[in-house]
Amino acid sequence: MHETPMRSPADSLHDHAIVLAGGSGTRLAAWTRDAKGSSVPKQYCSLRGGRSLLGDAMARAAAVVPRENITVVVAAEHERHWQAELAHLPRSHVVVQPINRGTAPGILLPLLAVLERDPLARIAVLPSDHFVRREEVMVAALLRALHGPHVAAGGLELLGIRPERLEVEYGWILPGQARRGAFTVTAFVEKPSTASALTLAAHGALWNSFVFAVRGDALLALFRQRLPELVEPFERPHARLDLEALYASIGTADFSSEVLQGSEKHLRVQAVAECGWTDLGTPERVRECLDSLQPVRRPASPHVADLERMLGRATSPVVARQYGGTL
Repeated sequence: MHETPMRSPADSLHDHAIVLAGGSGTRLAAWTRDAKGSSVPKQYCSLRGGRSLLGDAMARAAAVVPRENITVVVAAEHERHWQAELAHLPRSHVVVQPINRGTAPGILLPLLAVLERDPLARIAVLPSDHFVRREEVMVAALLRALHGPHVAAGGLELLGIRPERLEVEYGWILPGQARRGAFTVTAFVEKPSTASALTLAAHGALWNSFVFAVRGDALLALFRQRLPELVEPFERPHARLDLEALYASIGTADFSSEVLQGSEKHLRVQAVAECGWTDLGTPERVRECLDSLQPVRRPASPHVADLERMLGRATSPVVARQYGGTL
């Protein structure tokens, strides 16, 4: 059994989290619309009243690092959604992208802001639009990664979720040899066929949660190695960056395919115990998640859209999955 590392205030001094909240939730955009018909990115929605998925991710981050060391990356076009929710954060901890250029710039920009404040930063990176039923399992795994030997040595450790069903819409990670509480990474497989997913599961493959831990300087080194043309225009003091011009000059870049893939020798993956993780990427997954929750609603927030209400779910039964089967 893994033990969760105990943190002292000195241990936590250089612990940081980057919460990724700049996406537009395009796969759910047709369903996540407010009363005026405007699309609401899912990270700014709640599942069943109460705080948003972004709020859940912020609480998850705060269980891993000091609250004052949390940085959130958002999109300028979503200001009406995040302005009030992130008002408690220092302005320097809310990194605003003029437009969405993919996950690589979406991680690089806040990474450089964190390193400018703390060159010794250890960083946990968390998407803001996921659901985790057993938060304590995810938090314990992320703490193990953040304070583990691989990250200390300059590597990047991903959290891989043990598959709970057949799933062809997720990215999978095929692990290799066991190394001090984690595994080497043999390959990444994006959205496999049903037959391939069954084969991956039989070989112990894990779902890629896109949650990871890494030293800030090591992550920047990976960016420089894999995407030097992207890094170069970003590398000046953050306060002096003309982000409008910069983002107009760059193309879209994907962190998984253009940074992680090809860097396997620097990576490890930790197999996370069953924790009820889902990326809520389709209406079917949202409905299944809602069906698994307790029927009692949390108090509604006037500032947070409700996914259950927007999907018009009421008390409908679980919707059959597009891709059936069990592992």
